[in-house]
Amino acid sequence: MEDNEILRRLELLRIEHRDLDAAIEALSGGNAPDQLQIARLKKRKLRLRDEIAMLEDRLIPDIIA
Repeated sequence: MEDNEILRRLELLRIEHRDLDAAIEALSGGNAPDQLQIARLKKRKLRLRDEIAMLEDRLIPDIIA
């Protein structure tokens, strides 16, 4: 994957991560929150965070000590 492709993918993942934040907040604020749905969204959010971290690591060049 080229650096520009990685940057584009990172942008999309960060947008989805923010959208999940909003969705979790909206579901949590109701009278009877759907705990199963909230748990699924949180799990998806964690997977996104892991993928974001992996892609960010690919952008940083290895430093030889």
